[in-house]
Amino acid sequence: MAAGTDVATLDKKTQRNLTRLQAHDNARAARDELAMTLSELEERLNVPKRVARATTRAKRRMQRFADEQPGTAIAVAASVAVAVGVGVWLVVRANLER
Repeated sequence: MAAGTDVATLDKKTQRNLTRLQAHDNARAARDELAMTLSELEERLNVPKRVARATTRAKRRMQRFADEQPGTAIAVAASVAVAVGVGVWLVVRANLER
């Protein structure tokens, strides 16, 4: 529509076509917004996908930590192994005493 053209001065057929075009544009915008909203919801509610991404990020951080401080990484790994071993031993011992 040309600048300065008033919709009221246009004939009825042109007005109707403009209204249809505007409705078509509004529908397209609504579809795009709905698609974006559904995509965001799918991203937030897809737990396996989020867990996989978090796992990948954690692996990268641990690898970077191990590359930067190998001695500390070995000590942390040994501590975790000992803690898990003690935890398993306590659970087994508690179940055997029943």
